[in-house]
Amino acid sequence: MSLIGPIKIIGCGLIGTSIALRLKELGISLILADTNEMNLRLASDLIGESNAQAANPVMVIVATPPETVFEIAKAEISTNPAALFIEVSGVKSNLLLEVASFPELARSFASVHPMAGRETSGPASARSDLFESRAWIVSPTELSTPAALKAARDLGIALGSTIYELDSKTHDSVIAAVSHLPQVLSSALGGSLKNESAEHLNLAGQGLRDVSRLADSEPELWSSLLLANSKEISPKISEVINRLSLLNQAVQAGDREGIMDFFSDGREGRTKIPGKHGSVKRDYTFVPIVIDDKPGGLARIFNECAAIEVNVEDLSMEHSPGQEVGLITLALSATDAEKLQKHLVSKGFLAHSPRKN
Repeated sequence: MSLIGPIKIIGCGLIGTSIALRLKELGISLILADTNEMNLRLASDLIGESNAQAANPVMVIVATPPETVFEIAKAEISTNPAALFIEVSGVKSNLLLEVASFPELARSFASVHPMAGRETSGPASARSDLFESRAWIVSPTELSTPAALKAARDLGIALGSTIYELDSKTHDSVIAAVSHLPQVLSSALGGSLKNESAEHLNLAGQGLRDVSRLADSEPELWSSLLLANSKEISPKISEVINRLSLLNQAVQAGDREGIMDFFSDGREGRTKIPGKHGSVKRDYTFVPIVIDDKPGGLARIFNECAAIEVNVEDLSMEHSPGQEVGLITLALSATDAEKLQKHLVSKGFLAHSPRKN
C-alpha cells in the first residue's frame, strides 16, 4: 500500500466520511468538499481539521450519487489534471460509458464499490472501520492506466478491504442480486407493516427485525441506485414477484406440495451463500441461553466463551414482550456447543441443550 496525500474527497456522506476517517488515522492529509454545508461541517469536525485551502491533490475520490459522478469528475479534472480519480458508487455500466467519452478523464479513472454500509446515512453514521474485511470491487474503464488501477486497489487495502475485480456489466448484475434485491424485499416487507398496530408489532420476534432491517435505508439514495441499475434489477424483481404469485396460488388452492416447493427453493438458494471468510457454509449447532435483560449479560457470556476457548460463529437476540428476560442464541461447531452449554450451566446460566436448527 503506497497511498500519499493530499487526497480530496468529494461527498461527505456515510461512505466519503468513513473513508476520510480511516485515511486520517493513516496520517494522510485530506481535502473535504460537499455541496451540503451541514455534512461538510460535521465531517470536517469528525476529521479534526480543515484542509480547504490545500491544493493539488494526488487523488480525487468522488463519493456522490451515481448520476452526479461524471459531471463532478469532469469539472474536477480541469483544475487537477494530474490527479487520479476514484469513484465509489454502487452502479457502474452507464457511468463508465460516460467516462469513456472523455479519454483524458478515463485514463486517470477507476471505479470501485465498497460492499459496506449501514441502514442510516450521512457523516454522523460514519466509521473508520466500515470497510474492514469487506469486499472492495474494482471496475476499470477501457482506458484506465495501471497507475489508476493500482491507486484503486491501494485505497481498498488501506481501508482493510479484500480486493476483487469485475467488469462493469458483471458488477451491476451481481450487485442487483446480492445488494439491490435484498433492499427491495426488506422495504416491501416494511411497507406491508404500515397498517399494523404498534401493539401487535410488539409481538414480533427477531425474524421480523432481521428481515426488515434494511427498510431503514435512505429512500433518495436507493431511488438513484435502482434507476441507474434498472436493466439488471427489473428482471430480478419480476422473478421474485413470480415466485410470490405461485406461492399465493398454491396457498389459495391448498396445494401443500407447491408451498413446500417454495420453501425448499428458498432453503436451497440460501445454502449457496458462503460462510465466514468465504468458506463453505458450515452446519452450525445452536445454544439457546436465557438471560436477564440487563447491561453486561452478553459480555459475561462471551467472557465464559473466551475462558474455555470456544469460537462463536454467529448469534441472535430476542426479547419476550413484557418480560425482563432475553434469549441469546449462539451458533458454534457441534463440539464447541456441547462444551459451552455444559460450562455455562455449571456457572449458573440458563443454557439449554444444543440443537441443530
